[in-house]
Amino acid sequence: MTDSHAHLDACDESAATLVERAGAAGVTRVVTIGTGIDSCRAALEIADTNKGVFAALGIDPHQAATPEAGRVEELRELLAHPKAVAVGETGLDTVRQFASPVEQRRLLDAHLALADELGLPVVIHNREADEETAAALEPFRGTVVLHCFSSPGLVSVVVERGYYVSFAGNATYPNAASLREASVSVPVERILVETDSPYLSPQAVRGRPNEPANVVHTVRALAEARGIVAEELAAATHANAATAFGLP
Repeated sequence: MTDSHAHLDACDESAATLVERAGAAGVTRVVTIGTGIDSCRAALEIADTNKGVFAALGIDPHQAATPEAGRVEELRELLAHPKAVAVGETGLDTVRQFASPVEQRRLLDAHLALADELGLPVVIHNREADEETAAALEPFRGTVVLHCFSSPGLVSVVVERGYYVSFAGNATYPNAASLREASVSVPVERILVETDSPYLSPQAVRGRPNEPANVVHTVRALAEARGIVAEELAAATHANAATAFGLP
């Protein structure tokens, strides 16, 4: 299995420990996410020193009103690293409004331009900004990964455009039936799974810090919704991650 989105630099335990436990659970690849320049450097260091770990590098929308937003150009050199596989996370968030919509959109557009120039996929954070996110992404012709997908109303758009849809631990929650139902409408070749570690622990381990090994719970919940065995979905999402991010 592949955990397509984790913040290993934000976890309390060492990345080496978490990666070892993930491997024991059958999770052999992890994409760790940089959310600012220092975080991106930490992500690359983790990827360098842990087999099966790769990095997506970006400046998240919560920092769009800070000096960090002016450092997008610094991502270019970092993205040349052989284990850097995507731009982001980047996107729009109307819930935690640490920056205005205009500032967030400006930062998102800068990431999209960089991803387009470098021919890399982009990892998108969208929180209750469905229409705005769809509009911002419409001109982008590269690979899009919608991380921590929680927007059933966007399914028709993402299917039409061929985006990858990554489901996190919140898809296992009792009140997330509509999200699990929406996942069934996503073609199996476009589904990814993630933990968003150390956040959004699946229901079975809720209340504890999340970690890549826990992606197995999300796989089981999504497989049950589709009426297939977990092993089948695990294999599909693992292959999808390889295609989306160009992983070995």
